[in-house]
Amino acid sequence: MTEIVAPRLASTVLLLRDGTSSREIEVFMMVRHHQIEFNSGALVFPGGSVDKNDKEIAADPALYSGGEGLDGDALGFRIAAIRETFEESGILLARPQGSKHLVDAKRADEIATAHRAALNEGKIGFLKVLTDNGMVLALDELVPYAHWITPEGMPKRFDTWFFLAAAPPEQLGAHDGKESTDSIWVSTREALEGGETGRFKLPFPTTRNLIRLGKQPNVGAALADSKGKPIVAVMPVMTKTATGRQLRIPKEAGYDGEVFDVGALG
Repeated sequence: MTEIVAPRLASTVLLLRDGTSSREIEVFMMVRHHQIEFNSGALVFPGGSVDKNDKEIAADPALYSGGEGLDGDALGFRIAAIRETFEESGILLARPQGSKHLVDAKRADEIATAHRAALNEGKIGFLKVLTDNGMVLALDELVPYAHWITPEGMPKRFDTWFFLAAAPPEQLGAHDGKESTDSIWVSTREALEGGETGRFKLPFPTTRNLIRLGKQPNVGAALADSKGKPIVAVMPVMTKTATGRQLRIPKEAGYDGEVFDVGALG
């Protein structure tokens, strides 16, 4: 009997901006390094696992705003979302202590230049980055969007919360060159077309979330549409048919269907 691997808690963020050359929403995405164990070579949103340091930050409400009414797990998902976004893109969803405004692009870049490499290498913790620079995490900028759990039977599993966030003005982001090898601001339409042509490798949850996001006319509408909406957890179930494979997900999760073809049998 196959042992069921417990999923690791993880977070990912869809950083959004209104397109400069079109009226389409654009989202920040990265190409994962081909040697990464999970989703190697795929075009994905920034994100990663919740760690013990995120829980240390959660224990000190002075380090974040927007955590009212959230339990420890919910705080951990949100803190990890902002930390991983900073580690992987350099974009920082935080405010200087005492300010109502997000950190400006110049200061965010200074913090990234000083600390991002050491943070990615595990030489310092995110808690120290925040305290040394007088920053408060802007948890209130995150809007819960989706909740996906890797199917049972997979060797590596994640219990992942997806969040939407408007990208801070003029913070453009850049990949780290290690876990990810490229990064782009891309419209949902272009990303999906790239998945169809083979330009991009898109994981199934990424595809479904891009399709759903693409129905919104702009960033404001996307954030407003998701605020306060109940979120149905999705753990796909794979079945084999005579011609290929199918994934079944809950219809009430809001992805315009429940059975999706995902490829021919090899």
